[in-house]
Amino acid sequence: MEKQQVTINEYIAVKINSLQKREESYTRATLAKLRRGVGGHPGNVPDIWDFTLRDMPEDWLSQSGEPTSYEWAAHMTITLFALHQQGKDIKQNPMSVRGGSLGSAVRLFINKRGIESENAIKRRFDTVITANAVEELSFHLRGLINLIKSENIPLDYPRLAEDLQKFQYPEQRDKIRLRWGQDYYFNKNREVENNDEE
Repeated sequence: MEKQQVTINEYIAVKINSLQKREESYTRATLAKLRRGVGGHPGNVPDIWDFTLRDMPEDWLSQSGEPTSYEWAAHMTITLFALHQQGKDIKQNPMSVRGGSLGSAVRLFINKRGIESENAIKRRFDTVITANAVEELSFHLRGLINLIKSENIPLDYPRLAEDLQKFQYPEQRDKIRLRWGQDYYFNKNREVENNDEE
C-alpha cells in the first residue's frame, strides 16, 4: 500500500503541536531560536533546520540549491509563528488556532483598534497581498504579524502555510489574494450586520 503524502498544512500542524506538548523550557528555547529566522532566507539560519526541515517529505526538498515553495512556506510559517507566540504561554494562550485566516485576523485587529485605524492598517495588508516575490512577502508579513500579535489575535498557521506555498505560483496567487480579501471584508460586513441587529 502506498504511503499517503502529507500536506504542508499537516506538516505545520505537527510542528506546532510538538511544541505545545514539550516542557516549557524546551519550547521557549526553540521559539527563541526560530525567531532568528524571521524575514530571512530558508538557508540563512542552520540552527533552525532541525525544526524546519526535519521530517519534510523528500520531494519538497530543493535539488537546485534554491529553496522550493514548500521550504519557503515552512520556513516563513514556523518562524512567524515563533514571533507571534513570543511572550505568551503556548498552552494557555496559543497563537495558532484553526479557522483564523490572515484577512480575518487583520479585520479583528482593526475592530479592536477602532475604525479610525483602518486606512493605515489596510495599507499594510495591501503591501502583503500585492507582493509578488517571496522575499517581499516574507518581509511585509513580519510587520503584519507584529501588529496582530500586539492585540493577541491568533492565526491558523497550518492554513497560512498552505496559502504561502500556493502564493508563490502566479496562477494561484490571485486565488489566495481573493480569499484573504473576502475574509477581510466578510468579517467587516458581518460586524456591521451584527451591530444593526442590536
